[in-house]
Amino acid sequence: MHAFVFIHLTFWVGTMGRVRAAMEMEVPPPWLSSLAVLLATALFLAAVLRRRGSRNKHYNLPPGPRPRPVIGNLNLIGPLPHRSIRELSARYGPLMSLRFGSFPVVVGSSVDAAEFFLKTHDLAFLDRPRMACGKHTVYNYSGMLWSHYGAYWRQLRKLWLTELLSARQLRRTELVRAEEVRAMLRDIRAGAGAAVAVKEHLLMATLNVVSRMVLGRKYVGEQGAGAAAAVATPEEFRWMIEEIFFLNGALHIGDLVPWLGWFDPNGYVARMKRLGKMFDRFVEHVLREHEDRRRREGPAFVPTDMVDQLLELAGDPCLDVPIDRDGVKASILELITGGTDSSSVTVEWAMSELLRKPEVLAKVTEELDRVVGRGRLVGEGDIPSLPYLDAVVKETMRLHPVAPLLIPRVSREDTAVAGYDIPRGTRVLVNVWAIGRDPAVWGDAAEEFRPERFVGGEEAADVKGQDLRLLPFGSGRRMCPAHGLGLRMVQLVLANLVHGFAWRLPDGVPPEKLSMEEKFGISVSRRDQLKALPEPKLPGHLY
Repeated sequence: MHAFVFIHLTFWVGTMGRVRAAMEMEVPPPWLSSLAVLLATALFLAAVLRRRGSRNKHYNLPPGPRPRPVIGNLNLIGPLPHRSIRELSARYGPLMSLRFGSFPVVVGSSVDAAEFFLKTHDLAFLDRPRMACGKHTVYNYSGMLWSHYGAYWRQLRKLWLTELLSARQLRRTELVRAEEVRAMLRDIRAGAGAAVAVKEHLLMATLNVVSRMVLGRKYVGEQGAGAAAAVATPEEFRWMIEEIFFLNGALHIGDLVPWLGWFDPNGYVARMKRLGKMFDRFVEHVLREHEDRRRREGPAFVPTDMVDQLLELAGDPCLDVPIDRDGVKASILELITGGTDSSSVTVEWAMSELLRKPEVLAKVTEELDRVVGRGRLVGEGDIPSLPYLDAVVKETMRLHPVAPLLIPRVSREDTAVAGYDIPRGTRVLVNVWAIGRDPAVWGDAAEEFRPERFVGGEEAADVKGQDLRLLPFGSGRRMCPAHGLGLRMVQLVLANLVHGFAWRLPDGVPPEKLSMEEKFGISVSRRDQLKALPEPKLPGHLY
C-alpha cells in the first residue's frame, strides 16, 4: 500500500512538472492534449465519487479520517498496514471507517468487532473482493480462497474439510511429516558449525511434506523427479512459492481505483500473469501424471494423494456444482502454497522469540528432555504432553499472526453494528495483530513474549477460531480449512528443532539485539531471515 501511494503521488507530481514545462514552450508537445484529457477525466471521476458519497450520507458510518479525492486514506497507510491501522484505531476507535481508493473499508480491531464480523453476522461478510491476484494467479477466482460465497464455494469447503484435510487423512499422513522433519534435521546437522538460514530449511521441509500429501511425491529437490525438473527447478519452485505470497499481498492500483486498472507502475499484473503461466505448466504436468496412472490401473485404481482425490471428486456426477479443470488446478495450487509458507513463517518467528529469551528456550528444552528424553525424536503423539511448548506456539501466534489483517471480506448486504451502518459492498478487515496486542485483553505486558500467560488459567486458550482473542487462522465459515495441518506442522517442527539442537546467535550477537523487523505481504515474515548456529545434542543415528 505504501508503495502504491508513493508511486501514485510521484506520478502526479511528475506529471504536473511536465505540464508546467510544456506551458513555457512556444509550441506545446503532442502529448499535452492527451494528458489534459486524462487529467480532466480524473477530476470528473473524482467529482462523481464525491457526489456518490454525498448520496450515501444517510448511512451512519463508523468514525474515521476524512478521505482525499481518488486515493481515499491510502496516504495514511505505511509499509506495515497492520501497524498503521492500529495507530488510526487508537484515535478513531476499534470500529473504524476508511477509504482505500474507490472502496469503502471498515476495520475491526477489538474482540467485539471480530465477534460481529466473524461469528454473529458471519454470513453477511463471506464474499471476497475481486482482486487481480485472484484473477491471474488462482485461475480466475476458481479456488476457495478468492471465490465468492455460494454453492460452488460451499461445495469446495465441504470437500476440503471432509475429504482432503479431515482428521482421518491427517492421521494417514503422519509418517510423511515425521520423515520430512527428520530429513530437515539431518540437513541442518550436515551444516552444523556455521550459521544456517533457518527459514531455508523450514521452507524445504514444509514444501516436501505438502508435496507428498497433495501430489503424492516430492517434485522439488529429489533426484527422481524426472520430467518435473524440466517444468520447474528446485530454485524456481521456491521462488514461485515466495512470489505468489508476495503478489497476493501486493496491491495493484486497479484493485483500489478500478478506472486506473490499465496503469501497472510496479509491474504487479505482469508478474502475476507470468507466475500464473509457470504454475499452470507445473500443475498440468502433475495432472497428466496422475491421469496416466488412473488410465493404466483402470478398475484397480486407488487414490493415494489429494490430487487423486480431487480428480475423483471432480468426476462425481452427484456434485451440486461441477468442478472443472481450472477448479481442480486452483485447489492444488492453494493446497501447495497455503500449507508451505505460513508454517515456515510461524516457526521462524517462534525460533526468533526463543533466541531473544534464553530463559524461555531453557524451559522448552527442559520439558522436551523430561517428556521425550534424548533417545528419540519428538512425534506428534508427544505434543499433548508438552504444555509449555504449546504455550510457546500460542504466544508466537498471538504476537506474530501470519495474516495480521486476515484476508479481506466484502459485505453482502447492509448491516448495522453498535449504532453504525455498514453498507453492502464495504470491504471488511479484522486486525487480529492489534487484538493480539491489546492491553485491555492481555494486560500491561501485551507487547512482551510471555508463554506463561497460556499456562494455568489461560492454558485452554484456543487458536482454532473459538477464542476470539487468538485468531491466527481466522474464525467462522471463512476460517482457514488447513488449520489442523498447519498447527501440527508448527508444533512438530518447532519441537524437533529445539530438541535436536542447542541454538545460539552468531557473531556474539546479544539476544536483545536480534532484529524483529517485519516484511509485509499476504503473510508477514521477518524482514531479514533468521540465522543461527545449531549444535547437535542427540545421538547421531537419530538424524
